[in-house]
Amino acid sequence: MGVSAAPRLPPSARASGCRDWLAPVPDVGYGRATVEAAPLLPTGLLRCPLVSPGERFPFVAPDAVAFGSREPAGRAEDFAALMQGVAYLERLCFDCLDLLGAPTDGTVVLTGGATRTPVWNQLRADVLRRPLSLPRRAQPALGMAVLAASACGAPGGLDGAAAAMVRPGRVLEPRSAHRSVHDEGYARLLDLLVQRGWRPETVSAHARERTAP
Repeated sequence: MGVSAAPRLPPSARASGCRDWLAPVPDVGYGRATVEAAPLLPTGLLRCPLVSPGERFPFVAPDAVAFGSREPAGRAEDFAALMQGVAYLERLCFDCLDLLGAPTDGTVVLTGGATRTPVWNQLRADVLRRPLSLPRRAQPALGMAVLAASACGAPGGLDGAAAAMVRPGRVLEPRSAHRSVHDEGYARLLDLLVQRGWRPETVSAHARERTAP
């Protein structure tokens, strides 16, 4: 999956490999697993989704490994927690950028194959607490193409290249029904990362401040 913010924040991305997505559901497929998991969202099961040891963003921890707050009740809950965990780490990416002084108030545009999954798109909007735009064409390489065009002298620079190449489609609005539950779950995940020594308390404290209404 990919995510970019514009116009003030240069396009950025965070990837979660297909191996991570498909590992819990080799026998049923991604589509059916999403349908089964949807009624369980939000889930109290927290997952830090990593394919292999080590993480570099939104935290630097060579020894980091995937973990869960408890054993899942079943395959559906495990996959629901996986989708939710990716969304929580995506939110942490924005909090880290904000702490570094980068503006994060632009339009968030989703790209990549996962944008074809309505359940996960809405979950990300709810967790990030902001509208998300789904372009008409959401190929994974779209963000890189915009960067390449701006570097090659596209009129208007980065903003001009994005305006010319990204065709707006649907906009997903965050729902308020589960806002407090996601805020609580996100804060719990931050605590678990701090307890493992992977995330500095200062960064987690800043993320909690941004969680406040």
